[in-house]
Amino acid sequence: MTRMNDTPAKHAPAQISVTFDVQASADRVFSVLQDVERWPEWTATMTAVKKMDDGPLVVGSKVRVRQPKLLPAVWLVTEHDKNRVFTWGTRSPGIQVTGDHRIESVGSSSRVTLSLDVSGLLGPLVSRLFRGLNERYVATEAKGLKERCETG
Repeated sequence: MTRMNDTPAKHAPAQISVTFDVQASADRVFSVLQDVERWPEWTATMTAVKKMDDGPLVVGSKVRVRQPKLLPAVWLVTEHDKNRVFTWGTRSPGIQVTGDHRIESVGSSSRVTLSLDVSGLLGPLVSRLFRGLNERYVATEAKGLKERCETG
């Protein structure tokens, strides 16, 4: 497993998390997840995703993401463990947002956990203001990922 060191948040994060089963192998799920530039094909929460560097998605990769109702952001991959974990984060003054994607093999299927953590000095305020939107986005991404992995 590869992980990038990150300074711990000084303020408690607000987490949104969803766990669901996918009738596809961990290899398949992870393949769909790490192909970030194709996310707009399977989730309405992304309008544009562009890797800012060449090669595969690895710790240190930067990705520019555009989402409806949110400002464009650059996400930095901080953890990557093939077929198991993919974590990335974005920062702006007073806030750190971390997206975590975890996959566990369950027989020939997978159990996936998607979570979003909001932390930093402004984290509690931003979390309250955007909680509903973030919950909808995580649920939409879970539904889209499941459908993409199960149907092709």
